[in-house]
Amino acid sequence: MISYSNWSVLTASFMVVTYLALSGVALCSVLYLVGAKWRFQVRPLAVSLYALFPLAFALLVILLIGGNQTFPWIGHVSHGEDVHMPGWYTLPLLAAREVIGMLVIMFVWRTFIKRQEVAERSEEDRVKFHHVACWIPFFTVLYATMIAWDFEMTLKPSWHSAIYGMQNLVSNFGMFLAFLLIWIYVLNTRDALVKRVDEFIYNYLAQMMLAFTLLWMYTFFAQYLTIWYGNLGDERDRIDAMQNGDFSAIWWSMIALKFVIPFISLCFPITRHNPKLTVTIAVGMIIGTLFERFIWIAGINGTGTIPVLWGGLVSIGVIMVGYQLVRSTMARNQLIKG
Repeated sequence: MISYSNWSVLTASFMVVTYLALSGVALCSVLYLVGAKWRFQVRPLAVSLYALFPLAFALLVILLIGGNQTFPWIGHVSHGEDVHMPGWYTLPLLAAREVIGMLVIMFVWRTFIKRQEVAERSEEDRVKFHHVACWIPFFTVLYATMIAWDFEMTLKPSWHSAIYGMQNLVSNFGMFLAFLLIWIYVLNTRDALVKRVDEFIYNYLAQMMLAFTLLWMYTFFAQYLTIWYGNLGDERDRIDAMQNGDFSAIWWSMIALKFVIPFISLCFPITRHNPKLTVTIAVGMIIGTLFERFIWIAGINGTGTIPVLWGGLVSIGVIMVGYQLVRSTMARNQLIKG
Protein backbone atom coordinates (compact mmCIF):
# COMPACT_ATOMS: atom_id res chain seq x y z
CA MET A 1 0.00 0.00 0.00
CA ILE A 2 1.25 3.49 -0.85
CA SER A 3 1.99 5.62 2.20
CA TYR A 4 -0.20 8.64 2.85
CA SER A 5 2.60 11.11 2.15
CA ASN A 6 3.24 9.42 -1.21
CA TRP A 7 -0.45 9.36 -2.09
CA SER A 8 -0.66 13.05 -1.18
CA VAL A 9 1.46 13.80 -4.24
CA LEU A 10 -1.51 12.72 -6.40
CA THR A 11 -3.88 14.98 -4.46
CA ALA A 12 -1.49 17.92 -4.76
CA SER A 13 -1.10 17.23 -8.50
CA PHE A 14 -4.89 17.22 -8.89
CA MET A 15 -5.16 20.60 -7.18
CA VAL A 16 -2.41 22.15 -9.31
CA VAL A 17 -3.73 20.81 -12.64
CA THR A 18 -7.31 21.80 -11.79
CA TYR A 19 -6.32 25.35 -10.91
CA LEU A 20 -4.32 25.75 -14.11
CA ALA A 21 -7.33 24.59 -16.13
CA LEU A 22 -9.64 26.80 -14.08
CA SER A 23 -7.57 29.98 -14.00
CA GLY A 24 -7.06 30.60 -17.73
CA VAL A 25 -10.71 31.37 -18.38
CA ALA A 26 -11.02 33.13 -15.01
CA LEU A 27 -8.22 35.54 -15.99
CA CYS A 28 -9.78 36.23 -19.39
CA SER A 29 -13.14 36.93 -17.76
CA VAL A 30 -11.71 39.37 -15.21
CA LEU A 31 -9.60 41.19 -17.80
CA TYR A 32 -12.67 41.56 -20.02
CA LEU A 33 -14.89 42.81 -17.18
CA VAL A 34 -12.37 45.50 -16.16
CA GLY A 35 -11.77 46.50 -19.79
CA ALA A 36 -8.08 45.59 -19.94
CA LYS A 37 -6.87 45.97 -23.52
CA TRP A 38 -3.95 43.62 -23.01
CA ARG A 39 -6.32 40.67 -22.65
CA PHE A 40 -6.06 40.19 -26.41
CA GLN A 41 -2.36 39.40 -25.96
CA VAL A 42 -2.82 36.56 -23.48
CA ARG A 43 -6.31 35.15 -23.92
CA PRO A 44 -5.53 32.65 -26.73
CA LEU A 45 -2.87 31.04 -24.55
CA ALA A 46 -4.84 31.32 -21.31
CA VAL A 47 -7.94 29.55 -22.62
CA SER A 48 -5.76 26.80 -24.11
CA LEU A 49 -5.27 25.55 -20.57
CA TYR A 50 -8.88 24.38 -20.68
CA ALA A 51 -7.35 21.31 -22.35
CA LEU A 52 -6.08 20.23 -18.91
CA PHE A 53 -9.58 19.43 -17.63
CA PRO A 54 -9.57 15.81 -18.92
CA LEU A 55 -6.34 15.24 -16.99
CA ALA A 56 -7.82 16.87 -13.90
CA PHE A 57 -10.93 14.70 -14.21
CA ALA A 58 -8.82 11.54 -14.53
CA LEU A 59 -6.87 12.47 -11.38
CA LEU A 60 -10.17 13.16 -9.61
CA VAL A 61 -11.48 9.71 -10.49
CA ILE A 62 -8.27 8.09 -9.19
CA LEU A 63 -8.52 10.01 -5.92
CA LEU A 64 -12.18 9.06 -5.45
CA ILE A 65 -11.55 5.38 -6.24
CA GLY A 66 -8.72 5.44 -3.71
CA GLY A 67 -10.87 7.31 -1.22
CA ASN A 68 -9.48 5.43 1.78
CA GLN A 69 -6.03 6.74 0.87
CA THR A 70 -7.14 10.23 -0.11
CA PHE A 71 -9.30 11.07 2.90
CA PRO A 72 -7.86 10.07 6.31
CA TRP A 73 -11.23 10.58 8.01
CA ILE A 74 -12.89 7.64 6.21
CA GLY A 75 -13.74 4.99 8.79
CA HIS A 76 -13.12 7.38 11.67
CA VAL A 77 -15.85 9.99 11.23
CA SER A 78 -19.56 9.39 10.75
CA HIS A 79 -22.54 11.69 10.45
CA GLY A 80 -23.57 13.21 13.76
CA GLU A 81 -20.22 13.13 15.54
CA ASP A 82 -18.94 16.25 17.25
CA VAL A 83 -16.74 17.56 14.44
CA HIS A 84 -16.85 20.59 12.21
CA MET A 85 -19.51 20.15 9.49
CA PRO A 86 -20.21 16.44 10.21
CA GLY A 87 -22.50 16.11 7.18
CA TRP A 88 -19.55 16.99 4.94
CA TYR A 89 -17.78 13.72 5.82
CA THR A 90 -19.60 11.24 3.61
CA LEU A 91 -17.74 9.83 0.60
CA PRO A 92 -20.81 9.38 -1.69
CA LEU A 93 -21.83 13.01 -1.18
CA LEU A 94 -18.25 14.17 -1.68
CA ALA A 95 -17.84 12.15 -4.87
CA ALA A 96 -21.16 13.40 -6.24
CA ARG A 97 -20.46 17.08 -5.61
CA GLU A 98 -16.92 16.85 -6.97
CA VAL A 99 -17.87 15.06 -10.20
CA ILE A 100 -20.94 17.22 -10.82
CA GLY A 101 -19.00 20.35 -9.89
CA MET A 102 -16.21 19.68 -12.38
CA LEU A 103 -18.65 18.79 -15.17
CA VAL A 104 -20.58 22.02 -14.59
CA ILE A 105 -17.38 24.05 -14.60
CA MET A 106 -16.21 22.38 -17.82
CA PHE A 107 -19.55 23.20 -19.48
CA VAL A 108 -19.59 26.85 -18.36
CA TRP A 109 -15.91 27.35 -19.23
CA ARG A 110 -16.44 25.82 -22.66
CA THR A 111 -19.41 28.11 -23.23
CA PHE A 112 -17.25 31.11 -22.31
CA ILE A 113 -14.56 30.08 -24.80
CA LYS A 114 -17.10 29.62 -27.60
CA ARG A 115 -18.80 32.95 -26.84
CA GLN A 116 -15.45 34.72 -26.67
CA GLU A 117 -14.52 33.51 -30.15
CA VAL A 118 -17.57 35.18 -31.72
CA ALA A 119 -18.07 38.08 -29.27
CA GLU A 120 -17.22 40.70 -31.86
CA ARG A 121 -19.39 39.24 -34.60
CA SER A 122 -22.53 41.13 -33.59
CA GLU A 123 -24.10 43.06 -30.71
CA GLU A 124 -26.19 40.03 -29.81
CA ASP A 125 -23.08 37.86 -29.56
CA ARG A 126 -21.35 40.50 -27.43
CA VAL A 127 -24.26 40.59 -24.98
CA LYS A 128 -24.33 36.78 -24.71
CA PHE A 129 -20.58 36.73 -24.08
CA HIS A 130 -20.91 39.45 -21.45
CA HIS A 131 -23.55 37.45 -19.57
CA VAL A 132 -21.34 34.36 -19.46
CA ALA A 133 -18.29 36.39 -18.45
CA CYS A 134 -20.16 37.84 -15.48
CA TRP A 135 -20.79 34.36 -14.11
CA ILE A 136 -17.19 33.14 -14.36
CA PRO A 137 -15.83 34.84 -11.18
CA PHE A 138 -18.80 33.52 -9.18
CA PHE A 139 -18.31 29.94 -10.36
CA THR A 140 -14.53 30.22 -9.84
CA VAL A 141 -14.84 31.19 -6.18
CA LEU A 142 -17.59 28.64 -5.51
CA TYR A 143 -15.79 25.71 -7.13
CA ALA A 144 -12.36 26.66 -5.81
CA THR A 145 -13.73 26.83 -2.27
CA MET A 146 -15.32 23.41 -2.62
CA ILE A 147 -12.17 21.63 -3.78
CA ALA A 148 -10.06 23.50 -1.20
CA TRP A 149 -12.34 22.28 1.57
CA ASP A 150 -12.71 18.72 0.30
CA PHE A 151 -9.09 18.00 -0.56
CA GLU A 152 -7.24 20.15 1.95
CA MET A 153 -9.05 21.92 4.79
CA THR A 154 -11.35 19.15 6.04
CA LEU A 155 -8.75 16.37 5.87
CA LYS A 156 -8.44 16.98 9.62
CA PRO A 157 -12.06 16.96 10.90
CA SER A 158 -11.36 19.10 13.96
CA TRP A 159 -9.66 21.86 11.95
CA HIS A 160 -11.40 24.58 10.00
CA SER A 161 -10.92 28.15 8.83
CA ALA A 162 -13.54 30.43 7.29
CA ILE A 163 -10.92 32.15 5.14
CA TYR A 164 -9.16 29.02 3.91
CA GLY A 165 -11.10 28.73 0.65
CA MET A 166 -10.13 32.27 -0.39
CA GLN A 167 -6.54 31.81 0.74
CA ASN A 168 -6.31 28.65 -1.33
CA LEU A 169 -7.73 30.40 -4.39
CA VAL A 170 -5.38 33.38 -4.02
CA SER A 171 -2.37 31.09 -3.65
CA ASN A 172 -3.14 28.95 -6.66
CA PHE A 173 -4.11 31.85 -8.90
CA GLY A 174 -0.75 33.44 -8.09
CA MET A 175 0.86 30.17 -9.17
CA PHE A 176 -1.11 30.32 -12.43
CA LEU A 177 0.14 33.86 -13.14
CA ALA A 178 3.71 32.68 -12.56
CA PHE A 179 3.14 29.73 -14.90
CA LEU A 180 1.63 31.98 -17.59
CA LEU A 181 4.61 34.34 -17.44
CA ILE A 182 7.11 31.49 -17.79
CA TRP A 183 5.06 29.89 -20.57
CA ILE A 184 4.93 33.11 -22.60
CA TYR A 185 8.64 33.73 -22.07
CA VAL A 186 9.59 30.22 -23.27
CA LEU A 187 7.33 30.43 -26.32
CA ASN A 188 8.63 33.89 -27.22
CA THR A 189 12.25 32.88 -26.71
CA ARG A 190 11.82 29.84 -28.95
CA ASP A 191 9.90 31.86 -31.54
CA ALA A 192 7.20 29.20 -31.38
CA LEU A 193 4.14 31.45 -31.54
CA VAL A 194 2.43 32.46 -34.76
CA LYS A 195 1.76 35.84 -33.12
CA ARG A 196 4.41 36.84 -30.61
CA VAL A 197 3.30 38.22 -27.24
CA ASP A 198 4.63 41.73 -26.60
CA GLU A 199 7.25 42.08 -23.88
CA PHE A 200 5.29 44.64 -21.85
CA ILE A 201 3.08 41.71 -20.80
CA TYR A 202 5.89 40.47 -18.54
CA ASN A 203 5.62 43.65 -16.47
CA TYR A 204 1.82 43.42 -16.30
CA LEU A 205 1.93 39.81 -15.15
CA ALA A 206 4.71 40.61 -12.67
CA GLN A 207 2.55 43.36 -11.17
CA MET A 208 -0.31 40.90 -10.77
CA MET A 209 2.07 38.37 -9.22
CA LEU A 210 3.11 41.01 -6.68
CA ALA A 211 -0.53 41.79 -5.92
CA PHE A 212 -1.39 38.13 -5.37
CA THR A 213 1.75 37.67 -3.27
CA LEU A 214 0.46 40.39 -0.94
CA LEU A 215 -3.05 38.94 -0.98
CA TRP A 216 -1.68 35.49 -0.19
CA MET A 217 0.30 36.79 2.78
CA TYR A 218 -2.70 38.79 4.02
CA THR A 219 -5.11 35.85 3.89
CA PHE A 220 -2.47 33.49 5.29
CA PHE A 221 -1.63 35.78 8.20
CA ALA A 222 -5.30 36.63 8.89
CA GLN A 223 -5.92 32.91 9.31
CA TYR A 224 -2.73 32.29 11.28
CA LEU A 225 -3.22 35.26 13.61
CA THR A 226 -6.77 34.23 14.48
CA ILE A 227 -5.67 30.69 15.33
CA TRP A 228 -2.62 31.84 17.28
CA TYR A 229 -4.36 34.65 19.17
CA GLY A 230 -7.33 32.46 20.09
CA ASN A 231 -4.88 29.72 21.15
CA LEU A 232 -7.38 27.00 20.29
CA GLY A 233 -5.65 23.67 20.75
CA ASP A 234 -7.38 21.72 17.97
CA GLU A 235 -6.68 24.45 15.44
CA ARG A 236 -3.12 25.19 16.52
CA ASP A 237 -2.22 21.51 16.38
CA ARG A 238 -2.34 21.41 12.59
CA ILE A 239 -0.36 24.63 12.05
CA ASP A 240 2.25 23.66 14.67
CA ALA A 241 2.58 20.19 13.15
CA MET A 242 3.20 21.57 9.68
CA GLN A 243 5.74 24.19 10.66
CA ASN A 244 7.58 22.15 13.31
CA GLY A 245 7.08 18.54 12.18
CA ASP A 246 8.78 16.37 9.57
CA PHE A 247 7.93 18.84 6.79
CA SER A 248 9.20 21.99 8.55
CA ALA A 249 11.89 22.58 5.89
CA ILE A 250 9.22 22.57 3.20
CA TRP A 251 7.03 24.90 5.28
CA TRP A 252 9.68 27.58 5.71
CA SER A 253 10.84 27.21 2.10
CA MET A 254 7.23 27.87 1.08
CA ILE A 255 7.20 31.13 3.07
CA ALA A 256 10.43 32.25 1.43
CA LEU A 257 9.44 31.30 -2.12
CA LYS A 258 5.87 32.56 -1.98
CA PHE A 259 6.30 35.76 0.00
CA VAL A 260 9.77 36.88 1.05
CA ILE A 261 11.55 36.60 -2.31
CA PRO A 262 8.66 37.75 -4.56
CA PHE A 263 7.85 40.70 -2.30
CA ILE A 264 11.37 42.11 -1.93
CA SER A 265 11.98 41.58 -5.67
CA LEU A 266 8.79 42.48 -7.50
CA CYS A 267 8.15 45.67 -5.57
CA PHE A 268 10.95 47.27 -7.63
CA PRO A 269 10.15 48.28 -11.24
CA ILE A 270 13.65 47.33 -12.41
CA THR A 271 12.93 43.71 -11.53
CA ARG A 272 9.49 43.62 -13.13
CA HIS A 273 10.93 44.98 -16.37
CA ASN A 274 13.61 42.28 -16.52
CA PRO A 275 12.03 39.15 -18.06
CA LYS A 276 14.78 36.80 -16.88
CA LEU A 277 14.48 37.95 -13.29
CA THR A 278 10.70 37.73 -13.30
CA VAL A 279 10.90 34.22 -14.76
CA THR A 280 13.30 33.18 -11.99
CA ILE A 281 10.95 34.57 -9.33
CA ALA A 282 7.99 32.88 -11.05
CA VAL A 283 9.76 29.50 -10.92
CA GLY A 284 10.24 29.97 -7.20
CA MET A 285 6.57 30.86 -6.71
CA ILE A 286 5.50 27.68 -8.50
CA ILE A 287 7.84 25.53 -6.39
CA GLY A 288 6.56 27.29 -3.27
CA THR A 289 2.97 26.52 -4.25
CA LEU A 290 3.82 22.86 -4.86
CA PHE A 291 5.35 22.76 -1.38
CA GLU A 292 2.26 24.46 0.04
CA ARG A 293 -0.18 22.06 -1.58
CA PHE A 294 1.80 19.03 -0.41
CA ILE A 295 2.29 20.16 3.17
CA TRP A 296 -1.36 21.14 3.69
CA ILE A 297 -2.37 17.66 2.49
CA ALA A 298 0.39 15.39 3.76
CA GLY A 299 1.28 17.34 6.89
CA ILE A 300 -2.05 17.20 8.70
CA ASN A 301 -0.36 15.43 11.62
CA GLY A 302 3.15 16.71 10.97
CA THR A 303 4.57 13.26 10.32
CA GLY A 304 5.68 11.45 7.19
CA THR A 305 8.51 11.20 4.70
CA ILE A 306 9.23 13.54 1.82
CA PRO A 307 8.48 11.46 -1.33
CA VAL A 308 11.25 12.77 -3.57
CA LEU A 309 11.37 9.84 -6.02
CA TRP A 310 7.61 9.25 -6.17
CA GLY A 311 6.94 12.97 -6.38
CA GLY A 312 9.36 13.28 -9.28
CA LEU A 313 7.82 10.36 -11.18
CA VAL A 314 4.26 11.61 -10.71
CA SER A 315 5.23 15.15 -11.67
CA ILE A 316 6.98 13.99 -14.85
CA GLY A 317 3.97 11.90 -15.84
CA VAL A 318 1.50 14.72 -15.19
CA ILE A 319 3.67 17.25 -17.04
CA MET A 320 4.05 14.99 -20.09
CA VAL A 321 0.31 14.33 -20.38
CA GLY A 322 -0.57 17.96 -19.73
CA TYR A 323 1.98 19.15 -22.27
CA GLN A 324 0.53 16.95 -25.00
CA LEU A 325 -3.04 18.03 -24.25
CA VAL A 326 -2.25 21.74 -24.32
CA ARG A 327 0.10 21.51 -27.30
CA SER A 328 -2.54 19.67 -29.35
CA THR A 329 -5.07 22.39 -28.55
CA MET A 330 -2.63 25.15 -29.49
CA ALA A 331 -1.72 23.42 -32.76
CA ARG A 332 -5.40 22.90 -33.60
CA ASN A 333 -6.10 26.59 -32.96
CA GLN A 334 -3.03 27.59 -35.03
CA LEU A 335 -1.33 29.40 -32.15
CA ILE A 336 2.05 27.77 -32.63
CA LYS A 337 4.25 27.19 -35.65
CA GLY A 338 4.81 23.80 -37.17
